[in-house]
Amino acid sequence: MSRPTSKTDLLEAGNTQFLKLEKLMQTLPDENQAFNFEVTEKMTEAHWQRDKNLRDVLIHLYEWHRLLLNWVKANQDGNLQPFLPAPYTWKSYGQMNQEFLEKHQSTSLSEAKQLFEASHQDVMTLADTFSNEELFTKKIFDWTGTTSLGAYFISAVPSHYDWAMKKLRKQIKANQ
Repeated sequence: MSRPTSKTDLLEAGNTQFLKLEKLMQTLPDENQAFNFEVTEKMTEAHWQRDKNLRDVLIHLYEWHRLLLNWVKANQDGNLQPFLPAPYTWKSYGQMNQEFLEKHQSTSLSEAKQLFEASHQDVMTLADTFSNEELFTKKIFDWTGTTSLGAYFISAVPSHYDWAMKKLRKQIKANQ
């Protein structure tokens, strides 16, 4: 998938990757199974150790959708704030991800799916409210810093779905 460069591309990529992820989830032999793929020394990112099952992956996506939705709303309402809530920074957001995981340990897989599906729809609906220029012109909003608003949507939706599918494919392969 090439990186979206227009509103049309963004909406299409988000929905296409969502459907691909949904289809891939259906191929898991047991959606409730704990991940049992081997984590190698090359897999240095924290998420390989953090996420233990499909629910954890879906909750991660849901919480990042919420980050995006809350950030856009706050800034549109005139409450200027960074994308990551205090006290997190781009150097410390791993702890935030861990806290998302811990917060949802009693969330069922069924509920995680519902939360993820609803937040996906909310994000796509929000993206559709912006013009192509608003999404893909850097610095059009002072609260997006030096990047475009669309880049945040790409990171939270199609790119994050690619990340999730990579993890699920590892699990599917481990079960073969």
